[in-house]
Amino acid sequence: MTKVIIVEDDPMISEIYHKKFSDSGFEVLIAMNAEQALDLARTEKADLVMTDLIMPKMDGFQLIEALRNEGYDKDIKIIVTSNLSERADREKALNLGANGFVAKSDYSPSELVAEIQRLMDQYQQQKKNSVKLEKIKNGEDHGNGKKVLLIEDEDIFIEMFGEKLEQDGFIVEAARNGAWGVKEAMKNKYDILVVDMVMPAMTGEEMIAKLKSNENTKNIPIIALSASVEDDVAKRVQKMGIECFFVKTQITPSKLSRKIEELLEMQS
Repeated sequence: MTKVIIVEDDPMISEIYHKKFSDSGFEVLIAMNAEQALDLARTEKADLVMTDLIMPKMDGFQLIEALRNEGYDKDIKIIVTSNLSERADREKALNLGANGFVAKSDYSPSELVAEIQRLMDQYQQQKKNSVKLEKIKNGEDHGNGKKVLLIEDEDIFIEMFGEKLEQDGFIVEAARNGAWGVKEAMKNKYDILVVDMVMPAMTGEEMIAKLKSNENTKNIPIIALSASVEDDVAKRVQKMGIECFFVKTQITPSKLSRKIEELLEMQS
Protein backbone atom coordinates (compact mmCIF):
# COMPACT_ATOMS: atom_id res chain seq x y z
CA MET A 1 0.00 0.00 0.00
CA THR A 2 1.36 3.42 -0.98
CA LYS A 3 1.66 5.78 1.99
CA VAL A 4 1.14 9.42 1.00
CA ILE A 5 1.54 12.63 2.98
CA ILE A 6 -0.88 15.17 1.53
CA VAL A 7 0.03 18.75 2.38
CA GLU A 8 -3.17 20.78 2.21
CA ASP A 9 -4.20 23.72 4.43
CA ASP A 10 -7.85 23.83 3.32
CA PRO A 11 -9.80 21.46 5.64
CA MET A 12 -12.56 20.80 3.11
CA ILE A 13 -10.13 19.94 0.29
CA SER A 14 -7.98 17.82 2.60
CA GLU A 15 -11.08 15.86 3.65
CA ILE A 16 -12.02 15.24 0.01
CA TYR A 17 -8.49 14.12 -0.82
CA HIS A 18 -8.34 11.88 2.25
CA LYS A 19 -11.49 10.06 1.16
CA LYS A 20 -10.61 9.81 -2.53
CA PHE A 21 -7.07 8.54 -1.97
CA SER A 22 -8.11 6.18 0.85
CA ASP A 23 -10.89 4.71 -1.30
CA SER A 24 -8.29 4.04 -4.00
CA GLY A 25 -6.03 2.05 -1.67
CA PHE A 26 -3.59 4.71 -0.44
CA GLU A 27 -2.64 5.07 3.22
CA VAL A 28 -3.21 8.79 3.76
CA LEU A 29 -1.58 11.19 6.23
CA ILE A 30 -2.76 14.81 6.17
CA ALA A 31 -0.43 17.73 6.96
CA MET A 32 -1.97 21.18 7.28
CA ASN A 33 1.36 22.90 6.54
CA ALA A 34 4.92 22.22 5.48
CA GLU A 35 6.21 21.96 9.04
CA GLN A 36 3.74 19.15 9.83
CA ALA A 37 4.73 17.44 6.58
CA LEU A 38 8.39 17.45 7.62
CA ASP A 39 7.50 16.01 11.03
CA LEU A 40 5.50 13.21 9.39
CA ALA A 41 8.25 12.54 6.83
CA ARG A 42 10.70 12.15 9.70
CA THR A 43 8.60 9.70 11.70
CA GLU A 44 6.60 7.84 9.04
CA LYS A 45 7.95 5.64 6.26
CA ALA A 46 6.05 7.47 3.52
CA ASP A 47 6.37 6.73 -0.19
CA LEU A 48 5.12 10.09 -1.40
CA VAL A 49 4.69 13.71 -0.37
CA MET A 50 2.02 15.52 -2.37
CA THR A 51 2.23 19.27 -1.86
CA ASP A 52 0.91 22.60 -3.03
CA LEU A 53 3.33 25.50 -3.57
CA ILE A 54 1.41 28.30 -1.88
CA MET A 55 1.36 27.74 1.89
CA PRO A 56 1.77 29.93 4.98
CA LYS A 57 5.22 30.32 6.60
CA MET A 58 7.11 27.67 4.62
CA ASP A 59 6.04 27.33 0.97
CA GLY A 60 6.18 24.27 -1.27
CA PHE A 61 9.56 25.17 -2.75
CA GLN A 62 11.09 25.37 0.73
CA LEU A 63 9.47 22.06 1.65
CA ILE A 64 10.98 20.33 -1.39
CA GLU A 65 14.39 21.79 -0.59
CA ALA A 66 14.19 20.62 3.02
CA LEU A 67 13.12 17.10 2.06
CA ARG A 68 15.99 16.79 -0.38
CA ASN A 69 18.75 18.36 1.72
CA GLU A 70 18.09 17.75 5.40
CA GLY A 71 18.55 14.01 5.82
CA TYR A 72 15.09 12.75 4.88
CA ASP A 73 14.52 9.49 2.99
CA LYS A 74 16.13 10.04 -0.41
CA ASP A 75 13.72 7.59 -2.03
CA ILE A 76 10.58 9.49 -1.04
CA LYS A 77 8.77 10.84 -4.09
CA ILE A 78 7.60 14.45 -4.20
CA ILE A 79 4.77 15.45 -6.51
CA VAL A 80 3.66 19.07 -6.67
CA THR A 81 -0.07 19.62 -7.16
CA SER A 82 -0.59 23.32 -7.67
CA ASN A 83 -2.58 25.93 -9.55
CA LEU A 84 0.73 27.72 -10.11
CA SER A 85 1.44 26.04 -13.43
CA GLU A 86 3.77 28.53 -15.08
CA ARG A 87 6.80 26.95 -16.71
CA ALA A 88 9.14 28.79 -14.31
CA ASP A 89 7.32 27.35 -11.28
CA ARG A 90 7.43 23.85 -12.73
CA GLU A 91 11.13 24.07 -13.58
CA LYS A 92 12.02 25.48 -10.17
CA ALA A 93 10.16 22.68 -8.36
CA LEU A 94 11.76 19.98 -10.49
CA ASN A 95 15.23 21.52 -10.15
CA LEU A 96 14.85 21.53 -6.37
CA GLY A 97 14.11 17.80 -6.43
CA ALA A 98 10.40 17.26 -7.10
CA ASN A 99 9.68 14.13 -9.13
CA GLY A 100 6.52 15.38 -10.77
CA PHE A 101 4.30 18.43 -11.24
CA VAL A 102 0.54 18.27 -11.75
CA ALA A 103 -1.59 21.32 -12.50
CA LYS A 104 -4.35 20.87 -9.92
CA SER A 105 -6.92 22.83 -11.92
CA ASP A 106 -6.69 20.31 -14.78
CA TYR A 107 -8.04 17.41 -12.68
CA SER A 108 -11.09 16.55 -10.64
CA PRO A 109 -10.25 14.85 -7.29
CA SER A 110 -10.90 11.41 -8.80
CA GLU A 111 -8.80 12.22 -11.88
CA LEU A 112 -6.03 13.53 -9.63
CA VAL A 113 -5.91 10.21 -7.77
CA ALA A 114 -5.64 8.36 -11.09
CA GLU A 115 -2.84 10.65 -12.28
CA ILE A 116 -0.89 10.29 -9.02
CA GLN A 117 -1.27 6.50 -9.22
CA ARG A 118 -0.05 6.56 -12.82
CA LEU A 119 3.02 8.57 -11.82
CA MET A 120 3.78 6.27 -8.87
CA ASP A 121 3.49 3.21 -11.13
CA GLN A 122 5.85 4.89 -13.57
CA TYR A 123 8.40 5.66 -10.84
CA GLN A 124 8.22 2.07 -9.59
CA GLN A 125 8.83 0.72 -13.09
CA GLN A 126 11.76 3.11 -13.56
CA LYS A 127 13.27 1.87 -10.32
CA LYS A 128 12.91 -1.76 -11.40
CA ASN A 129 14.43 -0.95 -14.78
CA SER A 130 17.34 0.89 -13.16
CA VAL A 131 18.09 -2.01 -10.83
CA LYS A 132 17.85 -4.53 -13.66
CA LEU A 133 20.06 -2.44 -15.96
CA GLU A 134 22.69 -2.11 -13.22
CA LYS A 135 22.69 -5.88 -12.71
CA ILE A 136 23.07 -6.46 -16.44
CA LYS A 137 26.00 -4.01 -16.57
CA ASN A 138 27.64 -5.78 -13.62
CA GLY A 139 27.17 -9.20 -15.19
CA GLU A 140 24.74 -10.29 -12.45
CA ASP A 141 21.80 -10.54 -14.82
CA HIS A 142 21.90 -11.52 -18.46
CA GLY A 143 18.40 -10.23 -19.20
CA ASN A 144 15.94 -12.42 -21.02
CA GLY A 145 18.50 -13.35 -23.68
CA LYS A 146 16.17 -12.39 -26.54
CA LYS A 147 17.81 -10.59 -29.44
CA VAL A 148 16.15 -7.71 -31.28
CA LEU A 149 17.43 -6.23 -34.54
CA LEU A 150 16.36 -2.62 -35.14
CA ILE A 151 16.59 -1.83 -38.85
CA GLU A 152 16.38 1.93 -38.48
CA ASP A 153 18.42 4.87 -39.74
CA GLU A 154 17.32 7.63 -37.35
CA ASP A 155 19.53 7.85 -34.27
CA ILE A 156 16.77 9.30 -32.11
CA PHE A 157 14.56 6.23 -32.64
CA ILE A 158 17.44 3.79 -32.22
CA GLU A 159 18.33 5.45 -28.92
CA MET A 160 14.74 5.83 -27.72
CA PHE A 161 13.52 2.31 -28.54
CA GLY A 162 16.86 0.62 -27.93
CA GLU A 163 17.33 2.04 -24.45
CA LYS A 164 13.90 0.88 -23.30
CA LEU A 165 14.33 -2.59 -24.78
CA GLU A 166 17.72 -2.97 -23.09
CA GLN A 167 16.22 -1.85 -19.78
CA ASP A 168 13.63 -4.60 -20.20
CA GLY A 169 16.36 -7.22 -20.68
CA PHE A 170 16.59 -7.52 -24.48
CA ILE A 171 19.85 -7.67 -26.41
CA VAL A 172 19.54 -4.93 -29.03
CA GLU A 173 21.51 -4.46 -32.22
CA ALA A 174 20.91 -1.84 -34.92
CA ALA A 175 21.37 -1.74 -38.69
CA ARG A 176 21.26 1.71 -40.29
CA ASN A 177 20.32 0.77 -43.85
CA GLY A 178 18.01 -1.80 -45.38
CA ALA A 179 20.59 -3.93 -47.20
CA TRP A 180 22.75 -4.13 -44.07
CA GLY A 181 19.72 -5.03 -41.98
CA VAL A 182 18.75 -7.92 -44.25
CA LYS A 183 22.35 -9.16 -44.33
CA GLU A 184 22.58 -9.07 -40.52
CA ALA A 185 19.24 -10.82 -40.10
CA MET A 186 20.32 -13.64 -42.43
CA LYS A 187 23.80 -13.96 -40.92
CA ASN A 188 22.92 -13.85 -37.20
CA LYS A 189 20.14 -15.34 -35.11
CA TYR A 190 17.50 -12.84 -33.93
CA ASP A 191 14.27 -13.46 -32.09
CA ILE A 192 12.43 -10.51 -33.62
CA LEU A 193 13.02 -7.78 -36.21
CA VAL A 194 11.81 -4.17 -36.05
CA VAL A 195 11.85 -2.69 -39.55
CA ASP A 196 11.47 0.95 -40.60
CA MET A 197 9.59 1.12 -43.90
CA VAL A 198 11.69 3.98 -45.32
CA MET A 199 15.38 3.13 -45.31
CA PRO A 200 18.49 3.80 -47.41
CA ALA A 201 19.62 1.06 -49.82
CA MET A 202 16.38 -0.95 -49.59
CA THR A 203 12.74 -0.14 -48.86
CA GLY A 204 10.77 -1.78 -46.09
CA GLU A 205 8.70 -3.79 -48.53
CA GLU A 206 11.84 -5.05 -50.28
CA MET A 207 13.38 -6.03 -46.94
CA ILE A 208 10.28 -7.90 -45.80
CA ALA A 209 9.99 -9.71 -49.14
CA LYS A 210 13.63 -10.90 -48.92
CA LEU A 211 13.33 -11.89 -45.26
CA LYS A 212 10.13 -13.86 -45.83
CA SER A 213 11.59 -15.69 -48.83
CA ASN A 214 14.75 -16.77 -47.01
CA GLU A 215 14.72 -20.10 -45.18
CA ASN A 216 16.69 -18.76 -42.20
CA THR A 217 14.55 -15.68 -41.61
CA LYS A 218 11.06 -16.47 -42.90
CA ASN A 219 9.71 -17.39 -39.45
CA ILE A 220 11.24 -14.49 -37.50
CA PRO A 221 8.46 -12.14 -36.29
CA ILE A 222 8.58 -8.69 -37.89
CA ILE A 223 7.23 -5.41 -36.57
CA ALA A 224 7.05 -2.70 -39.25
CA LEU A 225 7.29 1.01 -38.42
CA SER A 226 6.36 3.92 -40.64
CA ALA A 227 6.70 7.67 -40.22
CA SER A 228 3.18 8.20 -41.60
CA VAL A 229 -0.15 6.44 -41.93
CA GLU A 230 -0.29 4.82 -45.36
CA ASP A 231 -3.16 2.35 -45.41
CA ASP A 232 -2.24 0.78 -48.72
CA VAL A 233 1.35 0.13 -47.58
CA ALA A 234 0.18 -1.23 -44.25
CA LYS A 235 -2.24 -3.63 -45.92
CA ARG A 236 0.39 -4.83 -48.40
CA VAL A 237 3.05 -5.61 -45.82
CA GLN A 238 0.54 -7.23 -43.45
CA LYS A 239 -0.36 -9.60 -46.27
CA MET A 240 3.36 -10.41 -46.55
CA GLY A 241 3.23 -11.96 -43.08
CA ILE A 242 4.40 -9.31 -40.62
CA GLU A 243 3.01 -9.34 -37.10
CA CYS A 244 2.32 -5.61 -36.54
CA PHE A 245 2.40 -2.26 -38.28
CA PHE A 246 2.81 0.94 -36.24
CA VAL A 247 3.17 4.63 -37.01
CA LYS A 248 6.48 5.60 -35.37
CA THR A 249 5.20 8.77 -33.73
CA GLN A 250 2.22 6.94 -32.24
CA ILE A 251 4.03 4.11 -30.45
CA THR A 252 5.95 4.65 -27.23
CA PRO A 253 9.09 2.68 -26.33
CA SER A 254 7.14 1.00 -23.52
CA LYS A 255 4.37 -0.09 -25.87
CA LEU A 256 6.87 -1.46 -28.37
CA SER A 257 8.63 -3.40 -25.63
CA ARG A 258 5.34 -4.86 -24.37
CA LYS A 259 4.32 -5.86 -27.90
CA ILE A 260 7.65 -7.61 -28.46
CA GLU A 261 7.29 -9.48 -25.16
CA GLU A 262 3.74 -10.48 -26.13
CA LEU A 263 4.79 -11.77 -29.56
CA LEU A 264 7.73 -13.75 -28.20
CA GLU A 265 5.54 -15.28 -25.47
CA MET A 266 3.11 -16.43 -28.16
CA GLN A 267 5.98 -18.17 -29.97
CA SER A 268 7.40 -19.92 -26.92
